[in-house]
Amino acid sequence: MGIGILGYGRFGRALGTLLLQAGQGHQAWDPVAEVPLQHRVADLRALVAANDVLILAVPLQALEGSLKGLRPLLTPNHLVFDVGSVKAGPCARMDELLGAAIPHAGTHPLFGPVSLARAERPLRVVLCPSPQHPDAAQRTERLFRGLGCEVLRQSPEDHDRVMATTHALTYFIAKGLVEVGAGAELPFTPPSFHAIARTLEAVREDAGHLFVALQNENPFAAGAREGLLEALAAIHRSLAEAAVSGDGELLAIPDLGTRSPVLQEVRDHIDALDQELVALLARRTELVLRAGRAKAEMGLPIHDPEREAAQLQARREWAADSGLDAQGVEEVFRSVLRASRAAQGQEG
Repeated sequence: MGIGILGYGRFGRALGTLLLQAGQGHQAWDPVAEVPLQHRVADLRALVAANDVLILAVPLQALEGSLKGLRPLLTPNHLVFDVGSVKAGPCARMDELLGAAIPHAGTHPLFGPVSLARAERPLRVVLCPSPQHPDAAQRTERLFRGLGCEVLRQSPEDHDRVMATTHALTYFIAKGLVEVGAGAELPFTPPSFHAIARTLEAVREDAGHLFVALQNENPFAAGAREGLLEALAAIHRSLAEAAVSGDGELLAIPDLGTRSPVLQEVRDHIDALDQELVALLARRTELVLRAGRAKAEMGLPIHDPEREAAQLQARREWAADSGLDAQGVEEVFRSVLRASRAAQGQEG
């Protein structure tokens, strides 16, 4: 698979590094940014001719022009996808300009150069399939999974709705805080500000140049900003009223409890891991059944106490090496072995 990156700015370079770490080479072309010699091609035509996967890592405002420049060079054997932070408009442009002839999809990697440099994990990617090209979505998903990414499928509109109240709104709040001096060097800050300070740092380092595009290209961003401003104005009025009445109960910040974003994120990860564990158990059961059939052909008993004892000891050692409770892990595998014997017995 030949991968070509159109646009080798900060994110294009970072994506190239991620590809190399996964053992996947690439070529790149950018009319402005410098491309290292080992990845450089002469022009756009050479990039398209040498690669069957083309990643559009160009600014949002340059996407349409890039698609128009690419279209005469593309064939149905190509796969094209973008990596922009807004999806409704770009996906519509790809559907319009590439149509049914050229396989394409929209993606938004939820990581940037700074998070990649810090080796932050997990790496997540939102994939917005084109209804015209389900196979293109499958190929794109396989590519990102091969890079170690988690892939979530959404429609372009659902993606932008979520990003309006998360990504775009975060940038909007950060911009406001910077404007009032909250991002300046301060001699001391309370712990409650530390997380905000990290957000300000991330916004300024990662993609501050995206601010206008995120706000104006996302069709839901303006509504999110207006909703926030209305809520803040209402809180501002209520605070003035509470100062007069002395009643601030209605302004108390509620405990998020189970609605905590951090807790919900952790729970979602646990659910995803448990799903993977169930899939692995299903694969293990299939292997156990194959072993059972082989035993039957050889006239051997299903239960092999010596092998099970060796298995349990090995898993205790694995657990200890991983810093886990060896006894607890052994109990888990005893349950797995019991289920395996039951499956072999049922098949027999």
